[in-house]
Amino acid sequence: MDEIVFDITQQIPCRKTQIQLLASIVGKADCPLPSCIFLYGHSGTGKTLVTTSVLEKLGVLTSHVNCVEFYNARVMYETILNQLSGTLPSSINNYTSYAACDNLGDFVRHLKNIGYAQGKPRMAIIMEHSERLRDCDTSFLPALCRLQELTQDINILVILSSTLPIDKFRPPTGLMEPIILHFPQYTKDELIEILLKLRPTSYSEEFYRNYVSLVLSVFYLATKDLPELKHQVQLNFHAYCEPLEKGEADEGDVRKLWRNIEPHLKKALTSVYLRQVSSSQYERMQCLTETGGHELSHTKSSVTAKMELPFYSKFLMIAAYLASYNPARTDRRFFMKHHGKQRKTKAMIKAKERSRNQLVGPKPFPLDRLLAIFYSIIDDKVTPTANLFSQISTLVTLRLLTQVGGDDQLDSPKYKCAVSFDFIRSIARMVNFDVVHYLYNYS
Repeated sequence: MDEIVFDITQQIPCRKTQIQLLASIVGKADCPLPSCIFLYGHSGTGKTLVTTSVLEKLGVLTSHVNCVEFYNARVMYETILNQLSGTLPSSINNYTSYAACDNLGDFVRHLKNIGYAQGKPRMAIIMEHSERLRDCDTSFLPALCRLQELTQDINILVILSSTLPIDKFRPPTGLMEPIILHFPQYTKDELIEILLKLRPTSYSEEFYRNYVSLVLSVFYLATKDLPELKHQVQLNFHAYCEPLEKGEADEGDVRKLWRNIEPHLKKALTSVYLRQVSSSQYERMQCLTETGGHELSHTKSSVTAKMELPFYSKFLMIAAYLASYNPARTDRRFFMKHHGKQRKTKAMIKAKERSRNQLVGPKPFPLDRLLAIFYSIIDDKVTPTANLFSQISTLVTLRLLTQVGGDDQLDSPKYKCAVSFDFIRSIARMVNFDVVHYLYNYS
């Protein structure tokens, strides 16, 4: 057992306590398994990696499922049975599962059949994002915690992995308490030790440690998520090494290296968790920015055109575009049923000839005007909830909307639409909205 723990610790640093505890709970090949283990901690803390590594080293037959992928219980049951039985639905077997199963009773019966057919091995079911199971029937979670009891002499373990504590899971009918194992967030020193494993062999450990410390000094307050930090470390390392490759600095010249990478880290900081492109595409855009290439605008527009927004966010973007390019005096004409007739005067005709709103550019508009247009163009009855206002903030973060006047204007913030008409027209086509019909002086 000590050798197994040592091997896993070498592969997964800074998780020795959790590895030892989980290995002692699961035990050796002839040990009975517990009924249920509950793992909780933030995403990127090693819950899935540690669990799968320990079970694999201890020879436990494992089924690993993600509860986000299942839209009903039948798909989840059949996926678990396929993995434990070794059945792979394909064109050869006409995509046939191990067995059709749509209720808990059949699921337990098939689990017993699989256990008897394979000589009663030790089996485990890892359920990632198990907080989704709270939406199932109230008896489902208690039954999972007692699955070993329901299958009688089958040695099976259920591992629930979640970002929420166990207090958020207890149903009104009660729950058999599982063994609880917490995965805390990595400290800054632990993150440095883990990220050092990404070091290229052509650079010294001290040089790479200095680089990782610089990146963490920028990103640590924004995110402690290990996959995100790994991405940022790998993404910006080439920019950090540019002075070395050009012969302008050596590995000990930290100040010059930092001056070179600082603008890259500031740009990357604005895209944490909000990346729309791959790392290679992002690096290409950075190069185009530095060289002043004309291809950058096309790249950004193509990236923005491929974005998938929520349903209400699409109407918010349409409303923002109309508020930016339509004069406020025309809102009554476009968005009210009984707006009365409007008589054209010579001054209005001359003003129309002087300038076109599409050429002048977007103009700022207040939040209440944006919401008024939004409620006018959408057919559904939408209540002004916090979710709707958070979507506006997300659009500002994605730089699809621009907030004018700073963040201190809490009472009446003003915004401007920051996307092109082609982008708005593509969004309007998705929701079957004729945006040209509502544009003032469009040509």
